Amino acid sequence: MPKSSKVTQRDQGNEPVTESVADLLALEEPVDYRQSVLNVAGENWTKQQPDGEEAVEDRPAWNNKLEYILAQIGYSVGLGNVWRFPYLCQKNGGGAYLVPYLVLLILIGIPLFFLELAVGQRIRRGSIGVWNYICPRLGGIGFSSCLVCLFVGLYYNVIIGWSIFYFFKSFQYPLPWSECPILKNGSIATVEPECDKSSATTFFWYRDALDISNSISEGGGLNWRMTLCLLVAWSIVCLAVIKGIQSSGKVMYFSSLFPYVVLICFLVRGLLLRGAVDGIVHMFTPKLDKMLDIQVWREAATQVFFALGLGFGGVIAFSSYNKQNNNCHFDAALVSLINFFTSVLATLVVFAVLGFKANVMNEKCVVENAEKILGYLNTNVLSHELIPPHVNFSHLTSKDYSEMYAVIKTIKKEHFDRLGLDPCILEEELDKSVQGTGLAFIAFTEAMTHFPASPFWSVMFFLMLINLGLGSMIGTMTGITTPIIDMFKVRKEVLTVGCCIFAFFVGLIFVQRSGNYFVNMFDDYSATLPLTLVVILENIAVAWIYGTKKFMLELTDMLGFRPYRFYFYTWKYISPLCMAGLMIASVIQLVVTPPGYNAWIREEAAEKYVYYPQWALGILVSLIILAILPLPVIFILRQFHLVSDGSNALSVTYKKGRMMKDISNLEDNDETRFILSKVPSETPSPMPTHRSYLGPGTTSPMEMTSVANGRFSSGYHMATTPESEL
Repeated sequence: MPKSSKVTQRDQGNEPVTESVADLLALEEPVDYRQSVLNVAGENWTKQQPDGEEAVEDRPAWNNKLEYILAQIGYSVGLGNVWRFPYLCQKNGGGAYLVPYLVLLILIGIPLFFLELAVGQRIRRGSIGVWNYICPRLGGIGFSSCLVCLFVGLYYNVIIGWSIFYFFKSFQYPLPWSECPILKNGSIATVEPECDKSSATTFFWYRDALDISNSISEGGGLNWRMTLCLLVAWSIVCLAVIKGIQSSGKVMYFSSLFPYVVLICFLVRGLLLRGAVDGIVHMFTPKLDKMLDIQVWREAATQVFFALGLGFGGVIAFSSYNKQNNNCHFDAALVSLINFFTSVLATLVVFAVLGFKANVMNEKCVVENAEKILGYLNTNVLSHELIPPHVNFSHLTSKDYSEMYAVIKTIKKEHFDRLGLDPCILEEELDKSVQGTGLAFIAFTEAMTHFPASPFWSVMFFLMLINLGLGSMIGTMTGITTPIIDMFKVRKEVLTVGCCIFAFFVGLIFVQRSGNYFVNMFDDYSATLPLTLVVILENIAVAWIYGTKKFMLELTDMLGFRPYRFYFYTWKYISPLCMAGLMIASVIQLVVTPPGYNAWIREEAAEKYVYYPQWALGILVSLIILAILPLPVIFILRQFHLVSDGSNALSVTYKKGRMMKDISNLEDNDETRFILSKVPSETPSPMPTHRSYLGPGTTSPMEMTSVANGRFSSGYHMATTPESEL
């Protein structure tokens, strides 16, 4: 006879029946646990529930599957797809870069994205609750994710503020960055020297928009226009997320779809521009030798990692509002592939436009140097015999100029440098790689000044940037608010408004005259190392502590089919090794290359790479340490039982006539105590082993057996929506 069973005698017969405690409870009517001995929290409860209704967790849910998919797409497809991926593609071998990117997307991106979707959907909590539930000693993962989300949100919304500034500046013709400003001193008019030395778009960005200082040490006070734009940006974000997914889900219909409309319009318009094909061909011409460069693979892994938003907690938060039978495997593949094809689409658009810009700049170079040659011919510095007879200065082509340049360089070899002639090679113009703000606010804006109806295209472009940033910010804010709401049960409206107000005031550091340098610091160093470590520990917690085999069984139960064994090997071996390699490479890169930034020197009207001062290095290191700190702190506190890990907490959920109870961490004698509220032993264990550490063959902590609904079919089920385990 089993240890935990007993023999009972039914009134209707003499046959002994062996029934376990769980079997006996299956015959009981559903009870109100707050009025019964199951009320382990000792809560007072006087409100009567309507007959036939059970208390269920009041957790929001997506209105439909489309809202959820658009939310995940809006979160993963962000500004990096438009201004980071094209730069990496150009820098790292053109079309050849797509090979390591796709390989790492399959080996790292999709499996880890699927993992985060699955744990969020199964446990139905934010990042803090999920990792507290799976492995309390690694509960610091959720807190680190929230901190990194905060750091990223602080500076990311500043970029939205910049886009808002350019958006409103676009409603004028000609565009304000199309020409250098003229300085008038009486009857004398001169071009602004800083603009004359650089370009109109560069001057507008650094001087008119940012009014930037010469270094990070020169604060220079607040830029009031950017401060106002930052306030508008945080107001938009606050309104979008104040009602949780009920409000953000509606916003996603526009913010997720509108960028695709703009990208397609830009692609069609770009392909009609002269030189667009040159840019696209140059972009996708593969440089196969780059595929053997380890640096290319490191940058591809980093881009895959950040493109999908792994480790931030937004993916888990969005997924936690799903139904448990949702096919998250399909969602992971769909969102990952859409993200990749969006990056390729953005790359086509960027290089179609930059190809046009390169042709315009090359023609300008040819005209300027042809005028120099004519001057030398008129002053007899050069002989007319050096000019090929078919060359016509009135209609000089790039090919004619290149031929003439080669002849002059060959004949006047000794004195050629004194002539100051430029080669005007189109490929060199196309090779001028730009990324980030340099691409969006300088290169792309300069190209749009040459478009017909340029204000219209400028308005569309910056409205697209605002929506791309808004989609990512909604996911980032959800990654912060959802775990806190789950843990502390605060009102989401109060929490959201409080977070936005706090973030706005802290974010004022980014809208002072030196604010751009702080944006670059946060962008380069606040997230890379902490998030890489977070995702490694997420992978270890599921694959090695909870167990890959048990997790695959959970997925089979949840999805209704067994996922491919490919995921078993990637979660257990390939992804941890790849992420560890990325972590080591990032640390080496940080040590080998001293941290620095590109400072805009006003007197020289040029960028200059300078190293961070000691106090700035202190801030940089503090950001990394602060983001990682919850990991060892939570581990130590729970390892030595300094705080409760919540392993004795009993989570109850009543739904559809079932009573689901998590008793997987109770010992045999504790089952009696659980039912009868009696203590079987005088010295029970103060810290029983948590569910996550159960050995092979035991009941899975997240497993829920399938029992038919009905009065006599209720029994114990494992809680799939646990309360906070802290």
